[in-house]
Amino acid sequence: MCGINGILHLQLQKKVDERVLTKMRDSLEHRGPDDKGLFIENNIGFGHRRLSILDISLAGHQPFLSEDGRYVLVYNGEIYNFKEFYPELKSNGFDIRTSSDTEVLMKLFQLHGLKMLNRLNGMFAFAIWDKMEKKLTVVRDRMGVKPLYYSFYNETFYFASEQKALFTAGVPLKMAQDGLEEYIFNRFVAGENTLYQNVKKVLPGHIMTIHEGGKTTTEKWWNLKKEIQNQPEIKNPAEWFRETFDDSVKLRMVSDVPVGVLLSGGLDSSSVLASLHHQKYKDIETFNIGFKEKEHNEAHLAKIVANKFDYGFHTMQLEGKNLFDKLLTSTYFQDEPIMHLSEPHLLAVSQMAKPSVKVLLSGEGADEFMGGYVRYKALQYPSLLNSIATIGNLDVFTKQPRYEKLTRYAQIIKKSDLIIYNGSNIYPNDIAETFGINTPPTNEYRRQIYKEAKSLYPDNLRRQALYFDQHTYLCSLLDRNDRCTMGASIECREPFLDPRLIVGLGSLEDKWLFAGKKWKFILKSAMQERLPDEILKFRKVGLSAPWGDYITKSPAFKEELESFSKSDLFQIPYFEHINIQKLIQNLQKGDTRMTPYIMPLFMMHIWMKTYATKF
Repeated sequence: MCGINGILHLQLQKKVDERVLTKMRDSLEHRGPDDKGLFIENNIGFGHRRLSILDISLAGHQPFLSEDGRYVLVYNGEIYNFKEFYPELKSNGFDIRTSSDTEVLMKLFQLHGLKMLNRLNGMFAFAIWDKMEKKLTVVRDRMGVKPLYYSFYNETFYFASEQKALFTAGVPLKMAQDGLEEYIFNRFVAGENTLYQNVKKVLPGHIMTIHEGGKTTTEKWWNLKKEIQNQPEIKNPAEWFRETFDDSVKLRMVSDVPVGVLLSGGLDSSSVLASLHHQKYKDIETFNIGFKEKEHNEAHLAKIVANKFDYGFHTMQLEGKNLFDKLLTSTYFQDEPIMHLSEPHLLAVSQMAKPSVKVLLSGEGADEFMGGYVRYKALQYPSLLNSIATIGNLDVFTKQPRYEKLTRYAQIIKKSDLIIYNGSNIYPNDIAETFGINTPPTNEYRRQIYKEAKSLYPDNLRRQALYFDQHTYLCSLLDRNDRCTMGASIECREPFLDPRLIVGLGSLEDKWLFAGKKWKFILKSAMQERLPDEILKFRKVGLSAPWGDYITKSPAFKEELESFSKSDLFQIPYFEHINIQKLIQNLQKGDTRMTPYIMPLFMMHIWMKTYATKF
């Protein structure tokens, strides 16, 4: 919906500099090109950029002030069920003057305080300043769909939807050593820490309160483990799933502007489209990214399902110079080195969609809640991993990428590490051998989540991995989706992340997830009458691309690869033992096993060269 940011000086006499706040706000113009606003009062300042989706009139302008003048709100996101609260608010004497969810959020807060949070079905990051009590409250949604970063610097509290706004305000851009370690070993930084010193995230499902003077408290308002434990038994899971999913899709169609669908051609996004068709939504436009390499391409499937439901279909391919340019742009929007390697493609397809829609529905979250990744299968029989570890040198294992990765994964001995590194592409032994880095990160947050997962699903590695990913890997995916779509000034909504689905799926028996050849059994059971066999039976591809070929064979990348081989990155003591020339030469000779080693370093080189120099 927008970009939010703000400044709270913890010294009472220090006034907010309007120029600094304006620069922070306008660094997020891509998040909200439709409107902008400022609120400044002594030592507190709020900035807002608006992408108008609900009540596109000026009535939805922010920062939003309560009618009694006590509270000031900046808010990013959507409360999908906001109209449900109209009768309650009216019966308590509140007039509804707009058709925006911002007004509802403010009035619910006035009526109930933060107790209202559990009743919201939506995605949100917001901040409320209480002029009377002189305190700032910042809140993030259950799963962290909407980002919220902050920094305490020079006796000042800064917050923003993206890190770049903090750097624009003068917070120094300095890499954190533990963040760097997590990036190499785990692909991204989990929990409240980031790649940067002095920059943190408000955790999903958390509230942070900052009092004038500096006293700070943090509390968890939503706990997935407790919610799952308190979930009543679901009598007919397939029917429950279908009805709840349809309602979730319907809620996420609440909009005063056109809504489209990111359609990969896989089961998840096709299920979103099938639900829209079942509910008789007309004139839906779908947007797809295709690949010329057959093994990565699902565009033909996306076209089949769009045609079946008589919806518009748009596809594109990204390669050569266009891919290189989008890589640079997506690195800027991401604020960190890209790690999923699909960011340029997602940004490009969002930019293609922008002339037609302002909102896109995505299939994100289905894999983490229903067991959609092949990597979970390795956890089905842990004893087999020991056998694979001993026979891993056989040609059948080393010559096929998937099996080659499995043999490396099988070297991990501890069950906790099998979970913690399940989403990695290279593992501690590989990193020690190839990079000369022998000490894994402490991974404090990951170990805390693993402990939770283990207590909720004892002796069940697959369920532990799902719960673990829901609090780690999925957060990185949601951040990618938000940055890439907002980079095109489009809002992304995820129907699979409805809280009713999240909690209900977590309470079901294993058979509803892991039965059948490809798992996600409950989704296939619920959708088998709605989707063609081509979708239900197709081998999962995901949004993947042959980056090893791109960087060694594409003319657009040739010069950059030369620059990479001599990058300042390898002057950092942490990377001093890496023989990057040798890794590149092996990749150029066709050894694709080098790709997972080279790509994180290449993307960090791009980030250092094009992003870190901007601030």
